[in-house]
Amino acid sequence: MILGTRLRPGRLAWAVLATLPLSAQATNGYSPTGFGTTNKGLAGAGVALPQDALAAATNPAGMALLGHRVDFGAALFNPNRGFTANDNAEPGRPFVPPGSYDSDNDWFLVPHFGWNRPLDERSSLGVSVGGNGGMNTDYDAAVWAGFNNPAGTATKPTGIDFAQLFAGLSYAREVAPGHYLGVMPIVAVQRFRAEGLEPFNGLSASPGKVTNNDYDYSWGYGVRVGWLGQLNDRLSVGVSAQSRLYMNRFKDYEGLFAEQGDFDTPGTVTAGLVFDATPEIKLIFDWQRIFYADVKALGNSNNINPGADNLLGADDGLGFGWEDMDIFKLAVQWQYDPKWTFRAGVSHANQVFDNSESLFNVLAPATIQTHASLGFSYQLDERNTLTVAYTHGFDNKIRGQNPSFTGSQTGFVEMNQNELEVSWALHFD
Repeated sequence: MILGTRLRPGRLAWAVLATLPLSAQATNGYSPTGFGTTNKGLAGAGVALPQDALAAATNPAGMALLGHRVDFGAALFNPNRGFTANDNAEPGRPFVPPGSYDSDNDWFLVPHFGWNRPLDERSSLGVSVGGNGGMNTDYDAAVWAGFNNPAGTATKPTGIDFAQLFAGLSYAREVAPGHYLGVMPIVAVQRFRAEGLEPFNGLSASPGKVTNNDYDYSWGYGVRVGWLGQLNDRLSVGVSAQSRLYMNRFKDYEGLFAEQGDFDTPGTVTAGLVFDATPEIKLIFDWQRIFYADVKALGNSNNINPGADNLLGADDGLGFGWEDMDIFKLAVQWQYDPKWTFRAGVSHANQVFDNSESLFNVLAPATIQTHASLGFSYQLDERNTLTVAYTHGFDNKIRGQNPSFTGSQTGFVEMNQNELEVSWALHFD
């Protein structure tokens, strides 16, 4: 038994990995703001600026520039999330009991690890391991009590717990002077649990596979590729793309997620540049797009009237109503002296769901649009470097209603985040 979950044959290794306390991290939607502590200090910018052995998760091409090193560390993540339901429900319609609800479980520890080793003067091999995303809510209330029907009476607590761990093996090579290509095959394992959703059994194609089935696990694979070009002494450009991570289904929740429990990780595209304003100061700009709408469990609307074609778990089943997300990141890095490097950055994203999709998003209130980060590195000696990054996700409320279910009842979901990440680098060159 691991985490109280019955293990199926063939899933033991993945379940062992999933016991790592990876529950969430500073997020755009549910994807991390960045990978690696140096990247986090720049608000996730740096597709053209590799600086640690987690860089392959942003752009595997940059690993050819890093030398022989190991990076390991952890982030302490504090999301504050909740929602408010107003007392204006339409008589006779399902409703959320009026009041304000704050989620418990506000602190998470998220470890990471990276290793890189040159194979020759032009190529390198690396390993990157970390959290690829997460969502968690835990409301000490029967949130869906006003939806009770013969299919089930709402219980408490209400919420979900979703986490994903990835491991990638990267290969990078200089293919022409100053131009690098990289590829990183990825394997991932994820776990999910839902509680308190009993009334939605009546809206599901598989009524017994909606809620309160403890943790279920799935695994999958994908690939990230990238290019980095040092165009001249002052300008570098990078482009990276990650495929969709094709995950097998959550069979214990095939009545909740669209396509019979399918919950793939959306693909991403990132492009950016680094400009050396002075020998000590670098200006960094990135653009990233996350294709959330391509995953039906995320992109399907919940603002529709239940029917045979859109039952929970069906191909066109109810989802979170998430749209593709564009994120713009601007950062600066200052090499103060040979030992101290300082970083700062800000990122801004479009709203991932609109106010008519707020119903299911009380379970995943991904409302944050703006993050700001500060960070530094201190070189202790020739072999050891300490890096620290702090990120704040500014509070954002999405007000609205879901007229298909709750009629005239209004309310809002909101979240803010704080994350402190620390890592240690050991250099072998």
